[in-house]
Amino acid sequence: MALDPISAVFDGITTIVNKIWPDATQAQKDALALELAQLQAGTDLAKGQLAINQTEAANSNVFVAGWRPFIGWVCGAAFAYHFVLQPLLAFFLSATGHAVTLPAFHMEDLNTVLLGMLGLGGMRSYEKVRGIK
Repeated sequence: MALDPISAVFDGITTIVNKIWPDATQAQKDALALELAQLQAGTDLAKGQLAINQTEAANSNVFVAGWRPFIGWVCGAAFAYHFVLQPLLAFFLSATGHAVTLPAFHMEDLNTVLLGMLGLGGMRSYEKVRGIK
């Protein structure tokens, strides 16, 4: 704070002007700093998840490392039943005179899981081709 009255008035006017018309350069710097902090937090979170995934995958216990393959096999079996086995069974049962209604899956839920697994599988295939561990 200035000791003389003229400097104090100018400091007051500068403060008011900066509140009414803020410095665009400083506002951009602040916005970039905030965005950088958010990106860094997201990167740190992703690195933590990768470390957890590597620990899970290295475990020899099937109940720890085997959940992803299990989900893949369940999705594959469900799709095989829904698109191959169920239509064939319905055809053969109706051809032999047995009117049976076979259960159908909620394919929307299954598609969500399967598409997520396929996306992760595609990313892992890319990593294997590139030689990334």
